[in-house]
Amino acid sequence: MILESFEKDVLREWTRATTIDAGLARRARVILLLSEGKTLREVKTLTGMGTKHITKWRDRFVNDGLEGLYDAPRSGRPDEIPLETKVKIIEIAKTPPPDGLSHWSSYEVAKRFKVGPTTVQLLWRKAGIKPHRQETYMASNDPEFFRKATDVIGLYLNPPDNAVVFCVDEKTAIQALDRLQPLLPLKNGLIEKRGFEYERKGVSSLYAALDVATGKVIGECSPRHRSVDLVRFLDKVVRGRGNQEMHLIMDNLSAHKTKTVAEWLGRHHNVTIHFTPTYSSWLNQVEIWFSIITSKCIRRGSFLSVADMVKKIMSFIKLHNKDCMPFKWSYNDPRKRIRVPLIKNS
Repeated sequence: MILESFEKDVLREWTRATTIDAGLARRARVILLLSEGKTLREVKTLTGMGTKHITKWRDRFVNDGLEGLYDAPRSGRPDEIPLETKVKIIEIAKTPPPDGLSHWSSYEVAKRFKVGPTTVQLLWRKAGIKPHRQETYMASNDPEFFRKATDVIGLYLNPPDNAVVFCVDEKTAIQALDRLQPLLPLKNGLIEKRGFEYERKGVSSLYAALDVATGKVIGECSPRHRSVDLVRFLDKVVRGRGNQEMHLIMDNLSAHKTKTVAEWLGRHHNVTIHFTPTYSSWLNQVEIWFSIITSKCIRRGSFLSVADMVKKIMSFIKLHNKDCMPFKWSYNDPRKRIRVPLIKNS
């Protein structure tokens, strides 16, 4: 079975969508597997779909294309909206909207096709289309992206024997905010409320080193985040390790690549620093832990002073280390990440 490029794109999109009808996503996977040359028996093993149903959806796809994978009309009142119109309502959400609009809304599309907004919403929901939502991404322009990513992922999945791997980074300028009005506690039927106004008591930076094998965290707060502060923290990380081989995963912050850090490495020959690709903080596991301490300690905290905030941060680290577990890291091909094309200077 040979597929057109646009058919492959649509089928792959259906298999990845989280809100699309499960049956439609399963049929899309069946067609993709058949197009790869899989036998009926192999497709049955991979999808759990019976041979009879596999041939049914294969034949319907051959005869009717992508539309053949949708369920046939049910008994009852016939659908008043032609299939062609339904397809246009779904596809128009993927195109640029008219000037003046940032994205399509169900009301704008309903007006254009002379249908109800609810109809548009139902069609979009079934197709997994959400024009009202937008996510962010960070694209790496590092020419050595694959080498650096492979190096870091290799340390997670297959670290050297008898070596320890730490993910090191700093969370800078954490504000010690003191709420000016008292907290209204959680009650039955009422969520917790806090006052809108606050007073800034100062800032502090948090250095953290996450042990990849155990999930334990070594932390230290500092009023500044210079290379000398980093080196002082690294002394704390390596203390008591002797000549044990150590690997530190860090990002490309300028403070991580100074002469002071290089001199420190010269005094610690058992330590190797591995830098993540630029704009690839998602590769550093300590960033995951930073999101945890932010949501569980910092964001909703009320602090009387910087010292009070530091005390609570260190208490959280101590609590975390009591029953911590390593993050389960699964491998995904880094070549699938969004990258910025490199522009050569003329």
